[in-house]
Amino acid sequence: MKTNEWHYIVLLFGLFVVPRFLQRFRLPTAITSLALGIAAGLGMGLFEGDETVRLLSTLGIVSLFLFAGLDLNFHEIRQEIPIIIQHIVFNIAAIFIVTVAVQIIFHLEIRAALLTALALITPSTGFILDSIMQFGLDEREQFWVRSKAIATELVALVVLFITLQSVSMTKLGYSFLILIAMVAVLPVLFRFFALKLAPFAPNSEFAFLLIVAVASAFLTMHLGVYYLVGAFVVGITAQRFRTVLPSLASAKMLYAVEVFASFFVPFYFFSAGLGLEMAHFSLPALYIGLIMAAIIIPLRLLVVAAHRKVMLHETVRNSVRIGLSMLPTLVFSLVIIAILRDRFNIPPSLFGGIVVYTIINTMLPGIILHISPPDFESPRAVEPETEL
Repeated sequence: MKTNEWHYIVLLFGLFVVPRFLQRFRLPTAITSLALGIAAGLGMGLFEGDETVRLLSTLGIVSLFLFAGLDLNFHEIRQEIPIIIQHIVFNIAAIFIVTVAVQIIFHLEIRAALLTALALITPSTGFILDSIMQFGLDEREQFWVRSKAIATELVALVVLFITLQSVSMTKLGYSFLILIAMVAVLPVLFRFFALKLAPFAPNSEFAFLLIVAVASAFLTMHLGVYYLVGAFVVGITAQRFRTVLPSLASAKMLYAVEVFASFFVPFYFFSAGLGLEMAHFSLPALYIGLIMAAIIIPLRLLVVAAHRKVMLHETVRNSVRIGLSMLPTLVFSLVIIAILRDRFNIPPSLFGGIVVYTIINTMLPGIILHISPPDFESPRAVEPETEL
């Protein structure tokens, strides 16, 4: 069906009004946007192959991972590096165990099994950071959730890059050199902007940062490792560069990126819903998703709770609350299953099972903790900044 102007007006209403209304039932706005995409694609055949929706969804995923990179605080992480390293080790072990299990059960090749494991256990940092204020955590607990989610996602991005580029050593080496070159060029680009352009173009930092993030995201997409790697690297670089140009990674800039993401991220979830097919909602897919949720979610909670109980002597209640806050995998899972569908042709039942599992772990924190669900349309307030 051809898309006209009225379809876009209805889409805007659906993405920015309907999810708000359904929040009273503790339904995350991201899940509502995903469901609207499924309904539009399967029920009405709308927006199929629509380049406008595709562009808006790309801006959403880029701004989300740019925000995650900007919110990375190396100073905080260094303060508790032993505990975070232990968490990373446990996460790597979990990736290995889930990869072996998936490979045996679903008879996938090793790369597809590894990507499936990432989709099942990698928390969506941008999603979690945006909702962390709603989880009822104190300042210390928020630090642990941020640090562990970011550390886990960093490991996942490295594994994702290596997995997708490991077709041959030549391709892996070529892609690695390009990524290193990008990391080396970004600080030079930021410094040039700070010294040569910013003094003559006031208030242009946000536009510059976003342009660089989009360009880097398209570069890494061209390499075959999806948009999120480039955007995340730009965010980290900008955050590390704040001593030269403080406004590039200031609280106001972080807020601006979050507001930008709050508008475009729903289009990403809507677009992801458009990519789902009837075969992904079969009974086998439902069974697989429920079984995954029944096994993997308790194990993820148990690992976090046991680790914190032994090393930090926390109460079980506090440890479980932190574990629950790290459960959502929505964004990362949607990214991975799109790659699995396009490159590895995984069985539709497994594809649908991951979607069901992801929806469950995204809704669970709000249900158990009795809070409002994660909401990308409610950016955090900016605290007053001190001069650097």
